Amino acid sequence: MSNYWNNQLMLPAPELIQTMTGSSVLIGQLLHNPVKLIFDSLSTVTIVISISFDGGTTKIQWKTFQGGTALVLDDDLFTFPKGTSFYGNGASGQFSIAYCYTKE
Repeated sequence: MSNYWNNQLMLPAPELIQTMTGSSVLIGQLLHNPVKLIFDSLSTVTIVISISFDGGTTKIQWKTFQGGTALVLDDDLFTFPKGTSFYGNGASGQFSIAYCYTKE
């Protein structure tokens, strides 16, 4: 009997969350290749998200989130790769990135 279904499990990764300080802060780095991502501004002010694929040497400004907004990337196997770092810049509040990945 095959355990094929077991290799298709979607597992939750640890939440990446950080408090904004008014300058660029590391929110976190993807530990796995994501399948679903939830970007969530838990702030009342605008937060600018930047992305780095090389550990922070080169940052790409990616998306500006108004306070209290979220973005869901669902069932897209071609999203950001494992190792991608996310940075946030906002005056206050927190920013959260939650994601799931398939069992490796």
